[in-house]
Amino acid sequence: MAKVKITETILRDAHQSLAATRMTIDDMLPALEDLDHVGYNALECWGGATFDSAMRFLNEDPWERLRKIRSAVKNTKLQMLLRGQNLLGYKHYADDVVEYFVQRSVANGIDIIRIFDALNDFRNIEKSLLACKKEGGHAQGCIAFTTSPFHSIEKFVEDSKRLEDMGADSVCIKDMAGLLLPFDAYRLVKAMKEALSIPVELHTHYTSGVGSMTYIKAIEAGCDIVDTALSPLAMGTSQPPTEPLVATLEGTEYDTGIDLLKLAAAADHFKGLREKWIASGLISPKMLGVDVNALIYQVPGGMLSNLVSQLSQANKLDQLEEVLREVPRVREDFGYPPLVTPSSQIVGTQAVMNIIAGERYKMVPNESKAVLRGQYGQTPAPINEELRAKILGDEQPITHRPADDIEPELEKIRAQAAEYIEQEEDVLTYGMFPQVAEKFFKWRRAQRHLVDDQVGSAEEGYQPV
Repeated sequence: MAKVKITETILRDAHQSLAATRMTIDDMLPALEDLDHVGYNALECWGGATFDSAMRFLNEDPWERLRKIRSAVKNTKLQMLLRGQNLLGYKHYADDVVEYFVQRSVANGIDIIRIFDALNDFRNIEKSLLACKKEGGHAQGCIAFTTSPFHSIEKFVEDSKRLEDMGADSVCIKDMAGLLLPFDAYRLVKAMKEALSIPVELHTHYTSGVGSMTYIKAIEAGCDIVDTALSPLAMGTSQPPTEPLVATLEGTEYDTGIDLLKLAAAADHFKGLREKWIASGLISPKMLGVDVNALIYQVPGGMLSNLVSQLSQANKLDQLEEVLREVPRVREDFGYPPLVTPSSQIVGTQAVMNIIAGERYKMVPNESKAVLRGQYGQTPAPINEELRAKILGDEQPITHRPADDIEPELEKIRAQAAEYIEQEEDVLTYGMFPQVAEKFFKWRRAQRHLVDDQVGSAEEGYQPV
């Protein structure tokens, strides 16, 4: 057994899970040198919700953030999370946009792209996976883990073989809700290792409290890489902590080769951030504990906070338990999708509406209709036909790859964004988040004018000595 490798999530998923993706580049920069010298397999630092949040809440250009991280991290691979044909947004984009986004991501410093699809419909993964390989990046195909009568170890192994045949350089089991139990992890990883010739990585969350045990059993079964977060931003809805796992494996056949003293140095910086975020309320104590509901209702931590927020706004928080019981029923009606972005939001919102309205499917958002139409892709199990007929009438669902219906749109986006473009990547930013991007671009332009005015004033008042 080779040494186990560690992918560190503190720059992306850890703060996305615990602190609503609010870590700034200035929060990161002082720690990057220490992180770079640990000896990680990779630093996950981009993608997921960081792209949107950087602009929306932090007035940061996500591309500039990536370039700054890349310039500081010389020895360690940088990794990002990509939602397949959804890229970093919440709908499908045209193939030309997908290919160009992947090209610019690699050009700006990304080495490994982890690519997943919320329905495990690999037709939605293929374009970005092949684009990543074309650019010389490491394309990691992803299986979103879930449980249902239609999911099994055999099915997940079959899926992982499809990803390998598609050209994936490695496969990740993405357990976004902390549902994968230790002995199931052993059986799943063992079966995948027997079937595959590429590395297997496991990603989980500590939501249900079993994450570290799950990693140990997966490692015993031959798992090559696991995702952890440094202890200040670990556990709860984040990943299992890095330091205890490294200490546990030290001196065994699975020894990571990572020095605990180097981890301590890297973690020190983030202790202050954690304390600041807890004091400000950005990290809620609810996010730090174990939530057994994750095992009962399969609700990931981020989805749970969304449900609480939606019910609070409607003054119906006392109905949370009913909504949690409704989530699995909606999920069954919708063909048992894994609960990960965007399917978790769609199923959760529908469950809330069903309970608040006092009648199931009295109110049906467009996103729910899109699932029923097949616009997100093929669901793991058949959709409830009675429900589909009730909502869509005689309209026939599509069975082809949804993106086949989208005309090339890169040049159209370029024309729409023309007045704001200061760098080539701005086209992609606008394409994914037009309203957020426009607001950010206007703010950026105002900042430029402010700096120019200040420089001009200083130069006018300059007197040589």
